[in-house]
Amino acid sequence: MAGLVRELSSPDNPALRRAARLAQDPGASRETGMVWLEGEHLCSAFLDRAGRALQAFVAASAWDSAALSQMARTAAEVLVLPDRLFARLSSLPSPAGLAFVVPRPAPSRPDPSRPAVLLDRLQDAGNVGSILRTAAAFGVPQVWALRGTAGLWSPKVLRAGMGSHFGLALAEGLSLADLGPGGLPWVGTSLQATCALPAVSLPAQAIWAFGHEGRGLDEAVLSRCALTVRIPQPGGEESLNVAAAAAVCLYEALRRGYAIGSPT
Repeated sequence: MAGLVRELSSPDNPALRRAARLAQDPGASRETGMVWLEGEHLCSAFLDRAGRALQAFVAASAWDSAALSQMARTAAEVLVLPDRLFARLSSLPSPAGLAFVVPRPAPSRPDPSRPAVLLDRLQDAGNVGSILRTAAAFGVPQVWALRGTAGLWSPKVLRAGMGSHFGLALAEGLSLADLGPGGLPWVGTSLQATCALPAVSLPAQAIWAFGHEGRGLDEAVLSRCALTVRIPQPGGEESLNVAAAAAVCLYEALRRGYAIGSPT
Protein backbone atom coordinates (compact mmCIF):
# COMPACT_ATOMS: atom_id res chain seq x y z
CA MET A 1 0.00 0.00 0.00
CA ALA A 2 1.38 3.39 -1.01
CA GLY A 3 2.20 5.72 1.85
CA LEU A 4 0.83 9.18 2.53
CA VAL A 5 2.78 11.83 0.57
CA ARG A 6 3.45 15.24 2.14
CA GLU A 7 5.53 18.18 0.99
CA LEU A 8 7.73 19.95 3.53
CA SER A 9 9.34 23.35 3.11
CA SER A 10 10.25 24.57 6.60
CA PRO A 11 13.60 23.59 8.18
CA ASP A 12 11.88 23.86 11.58
CA ASN A 13 9.51 20.98 10.85
CA PRO A 14 9.76 18.48 13.73
CA ALA A 15 10.10 15.54 11.32
CA LEU A 16 13.10 17.21 9.67
CA ARG A 17 14.73 17.95 13.01
CA ARG A 18 14.36 14.33 14.10
CA ALA A 19 15.72 13.08 10.79
CA ALA A 20 18.70 15.44 10.96
CA ARG A 21 19.66 14.06 14.36
CA LEU A 22 19.44 10.47 13.11
CA ALA A 23 21.55 11.33 10.07
CA GLN A 24 24.29 13.20 11.90
CA ASP A 25 24.50 11.92 15.49
CA PRO A 26 26.12 8.46 15.85
CA GLY A 27 24.34 7.89 19.17
CA ALA A 28 20.86 8.91 18.04
CA SER A 29 19.90 5.48 16.73
CA ARG A 30 20.49 3.81 20.08
CA GLU A 31 18.55 6.51 21.93
CA THR A 32 15.57 6.74 19.56
CA GLY A 33 15.26 3.17 18.32
CA MET A 34 15.29 4.45 14.74
CA VAL A 35 17.85 4.19 11.92
CA TRP A 36 18.65 6.57 9.05
CA LEU A 37 19.36 4.83 5.73
CA GLU A 38 20.53 7.15 2.96
CA GLY A 39 20.95 6.31 -0.70
CA GLU A 40 19.33 4.01 -3.22
CA HIS A 41 21.58 1.03 -2.42
CA LEU A 42 20.92 1.01 1.33
CA CYS A 43 17.20 1.63 0.90
CA SER A 44 16.97 -1.15 -1.68
CA ALA A 45 18.84 -3.57 0.61
CA PHE A 46 16.39 -2.78 3.39
CA LEU A 47 13.38 -3.39 1.14
CA ASP A 48 14.80 -6.67 -0.11
CA ARG A 49 15.36 -8.15 3.35
CA ALA A 50 13.80 -6.19 6.16
CA GLY A 51 10.35 -4.80 5.38
CA ARG A 52 8.67 -1.39 5.19
CA ALA A 53 10.18 1.95 6.14
CA LEU A 54 8.36 4.24 8.54
CA GLN A 55 9.27 7.35 6.54
CA ALA A 56 10.91 8.15 3.23
CA PHE A 57 12.60 11.53 2.76
CA VAL A 58 12.95 12.51 -0.88
CA ALA A 59 14.60 15.52 -2.50
CA ALA A 60 12.39 17.19 -5.09
CA SER A 61 14.82 16.35 -7.89
CA ALA A 62 14.84 12.67 -6.86
CA TRP A 63 11.03 12.65 -6.69
CA ASP A 64 11.10 13.24 -10.45
CA SER A 65 12.95 9.93 -10.90
CA ALA A 66 10.50 7.09 -11.49
CA ALA A 67 12.78 4.54 -9.82
CA LEU A 68 13.43 6.61 -6.68
CA SER A 69 9.84 7.79 -6.27
CA GLN A 70 8.64 4.19 -6.59
CA MET A 71 10.99 3.13 -3.81
CA ALA A 72 9.91 6.07 -1.66
CA ARG A 73 6.23 5.18 -2.05
CA THR A 74 6.80 1.85 -0.30
CA ALA A 75 7.23 3.73 3.01
CA ALA A 76 4.32 4.36 5.37
CA GLU A 77 4.87 8.13 4.96
CA VAL A 78 6.68 10.00 2.17
CA LEU A 79 8.09 13.47 2.82
CA VAL A 80 9.14 15.44 -0.25
CA LEU A 81 11.36 18.45 0.39
CA PRO A 82 13.41 20.97 -1.57
CA ASP A 83 16.89 19.84 -2.56
CA ARG A 84 18.48 22.44 -0.28
CA LEU A 85 16.66 21.02 2.77
CA PHE A 86 17.57 17.45 1.89
CA ALA A 87 21.21 18.54 1.59
CA ARG A 88 21.01 19.88 5.16
CA LEU A 89 19.78 16.48 6.34
CA SER A 90 22.28 14.45 4.37
CA SER A 91 25.41 13.00 5.93
CA LEU A 92 26.97 12.54 2.48
CA PRO A 93 29.24 14.97 0.57
CA SER A 94 26.93 14.49 -2.42
CA PRO A 95 23.37 13.97 -1.12
CA ALA A 96 21.70 10.87 -2.54
CA GLY A 97 18.21 12.35 -2.71
CA LEU A 98 16.47 9.44 -0.95
CA ALA A 99 16.56 8.24 2.65
CA PHE A 100 14.49 5.96 4.86
CA VAL A 101 13.80 6.11 8.58
CA VAL A 102 13.31 2.53 9.78
CA PRO A 103 12.97 0.81 13.17
CA ARG A 104 16.28 -0.23 14.68
CA PRO A 105 16.31 -4.05 14.69
CA ALA A 106 16.38 -5.78 18.04
CA PRO A 107 19.83 -7.16 18.89
CA SER A 108 20.36 -10.85 18.20
CA ARG A 109 21.33 -13.28 20.91
CA PRO A 110 24.92 -14.49 20.37
CA ASP A 111 25.09 -18.17 19.46
CA PRO A 112 28.57 -19.52 20.33
CA SER A 113 27.84 -22.78 18.49
CA ARG A 114 27.86 -20.98 15.12
CA PRO A 115 30.67 -19.12 13.31
CA ALA A 116 30.97 -15.42 14.13
CA VAL A 117 33.17 -12.36 13.88
CA LEU A 118 34.01 -10.67 17.19
CA LEU A 119 34.93 -6.97 17.19
CA ASP A 120 36.94 -5.81 20.19
CA ARG A 121 36.77 -2.01 20.67
CA LEU A 122 37.17 -1.06 16.99
CA GLN A 123 36.90 2.72 16.84
CA ASP A 124 36.74 3.55 13.15
CA ALA A 125 33.22 3.34 11.74
CA GLY A 126 34.54 2.69 8.25
CA ASN A 127 36.50 -0.32 9.49
CA VAL A 128 33.50 -1.70 11.34
CA GLY A 129 31.21 -1.33 8.34
CA SER A 130 33.77 -2.86 6.00
CA ILE A 131 34.18 -5.89 8.26
CA LEU A 132 30.40 -6.35 8.38
CA ARG A 133 30.34 -6.26 4.58
CA THR A 134 33.16 -8.82 4.38
CA ALA A 135 31.49 -11.09 6.94
CA ALA A 136 28.24 -11.07 4.98
CA ALA A 137 30.04 -11.65 1.68
CA PHE A 138 31.82 -14.73 3.01
CA GLY A 139 28.74 -16.18 4.70
CA VAL A 140 29.52 -15.49 8.35
CA PRO A 141 26.10 -15.55 10.03
CA GLN A 142 26.71 -13.28 13.03
CA VAL A 143 28.85 -10.39 14.27
CA TRP A 144 29.42 -9.58 17.94
CA ALA A 145 30.68 -6.15 19.01
CA LEU A 146 32.20 -5.73 22.46
CA ARG A 147 31.66 -2.52 24.41
CA GLY A 148 33.76 0.31 23.06
CA THR A 149 33.23 -0.66 19.41
CA ALA A 150 31.66 1.95 17.11
CA GLY A 151 27.86 1.64 17.03
CA LEU A 152 26.83 -0.90 14.42
CA TRP A 153 23.78 1.15 13.39
CA SER A 154 25.49 4.55 13.21
CA PRO A 155 25.24 6.32 9.83
CA LYS A 156 28.92 5.87 8.92
CA VAL A 157 28.93 2.16 9.75
CA LEU A 158 25.76 1.70 7.73
CA ARG A 159 27.26 3.45 4.73
CA ALA A 160 30.42 1.34 4.86
CA GLY A 161 28.36 -1.83 5.37
CA MET A 162 26.51 -1.25 2.08
CA GLY A 163 23.40 -3.15 3.17
CA SER A 164 25.21 -6.08 4.81
CA HIS A 165 23.50 -5.33 8.14
CA PHE A 166 20.28 -6.90 6.90
CA GLY A 167 21.93 -10.27 6.21
CA LEU A 168 23.65 -10.64 9.58
CA ALA A 169 22.66 -11.40 13.14
CA LEU A 170 24.13 -8.45 15.05
CA ALA A 171 24.79 -8.03 18.77
CA GLU A 172 26.60 -5.04 20.28
CA GLY A 173 27.50 -3.55 23.63
CA LEU A 174 28.62 -6.98 24.80
CA SER A 175 31.01 -8.02 27.56
CA LEU A 176 32.98 -11.26 27.52
CA ALA A 177 30.68 -12.53 30.25
CA ASP A 178 27.75 -12.18 27.82
CA LEU A 179 29.39 -14.71 25.51
CA GLY A 180 29.85 -17.40 28.13
CA PRO A 181 32.08 -20.46 28.00
CA GLY A 182 32.10 -23.21 25.40
CA GLY A 183 31.10 -23.10 21.78
CA LEU A 184 33.36 -22.94 18.74
CA PRO A 185 37.08 -22.21 19.17
CA TRP A 186 38.16 -18.59 18.97
CA VAL A 187 40.89 -17.50 16.54
CA GLY A 188 42.57 -14.17 17.25
CA THR A 189 44.91 -11.99 15.22
CA SER A 190 48.10 -10.57 16.69
CA LEU A 191 51.32 -9.07 15.36
CA GLN A 192 53.16 -11.05 18.03
CA ALA A 193 51.68 -14.43 17.10
CA THR A 194 54.19 -17.10 16.14
CA CYS A 195 51.76 -18.90 13.81
CA ALA A 196 51.60 -17.50 10.26
CA LEU A 197 48.13 -17.68 8.72
CA PRO A 198 49.10 -19.49 5.48
CA ALA A 199 50.91 -22.28 7.32
CA VAL A 200 48.80 -22.88 10.40
CA SER A 201 46.06 -25.48 10.79
CA LEU A 202 42.76 -23.66 11.27
CA PRO A 203 39.60 -24.98 12.90
CA ALA A 204 36.90 -25.88 10.38
CA GLN A 205 34.55 -23.40 12.06
CA ALA A 206 35.54 -20.62 14.43
CA ILE A 207 34.85 -17.32 16.14
CA TRP A 208 37.28 -14.87 14.46
CA ALA A 209 38.33 -12.01 16.77
CA PHE A 210 39.66 -8.65 15.53
CA GLY A 211 40.87 -5.91 17.84
CA HIS A 212 41.35 -2.19 18.30
CA GLU A 213 43.14 -0.43 15.43
CA GLY A 214 46.09 0.63 17.57
CA ARG A 215 46.16 -1.74 20.55
CA GLY A 216 44.88 -4.96 19.03
CA LEU A 217 42.94 -7.55 20.99
CA ASP A 218 42.55 -7.12 24.73
CA GLU A 219 44.44 -9.66 26.85
CA ALA A 220 41.17 -11.06 28.16
CA VAL A 221 40.05 -11.75 24.58
CA LEU A 222 43.41 -13.26 23.66
CA SER A 223 43.15 -15.59 26.64
CA ARG A 224 39.92 -16.98 25.19
CA CYS A 225 41.54 -17.72 21.84
CA ALA A 226 42.50 -21.30 21.09
CA LEU A 227 44.77 -19.96 18.35
CA THR A 228 46.33 -16.62 17.43
CA VAL A 229 47.69 -15.95 13.95
CA ARG A 230 49.62 -13.25 12.15
CA ILE A 231 49.45 -12.30 8.49
CA PRO A 232 52.88 -12.29 6.81
CA GLN A 233 53.85 -8.87 5.45
CA PRO A 234 57.07 -9.24 3.43
CA GLY A 235 56.77 -5.63 2.26
CA GLY A 236 57.79 -4.47 5.71
CA GLU A 237 54.69 -2.53 6.81
CA GLU A 238 54.04 -2.49 10.53
CA SER A 239 50.50 -3.82 10.22
CA LEU A 240 47.51 -4.17 7.97
CA ASN A 241 44.36 -2.13 8.38
CA VAL A 242 42.05 -4.22 10.58
CA ALA A 243 39.35 -4.40 7.91
CA ALA A 244 41.92 -5.66 5.40
CA ALA A 245 43.18 -8.19 7.95
CA ALA A 246 39.65 -9.47 8.52
CA ALA A 247 39.13 -9.92 4.79
CA VAL A 248 42.40 -11.85 4.44
CA CYS A 249 41.59 -14.17 7.36
CA LEU A 250 38.00 -14.92 6.34
CA TYR A 251 38.99 -15.48 2.73
CA GLU A 252 41.77 -17.86 3.79
CA ALA A 253 39.27 -19.91 5.76
CA LEU A 254 36.89 -19.93 2.80
CA ARG A 255 39.70 -20.79 0.36
CA ARG A 256 40.50 -23.88 2.36
CA GLY A 257 36.93 -25.03 1.96
CA TYR A 258 35.91 -24.54 5.55
CA ALA A 259 32.24 -23.98 6.35
CA ILE A 260 32.39 -20.40 7.57
CA GLY A 261 28.63 -20.30 7.83
CA SER A 262 25.60 -19.15 5.92
CA PRO A 263 23.57 -15.93 6.15
CA THR A 264 20.68 -15.87 8.59
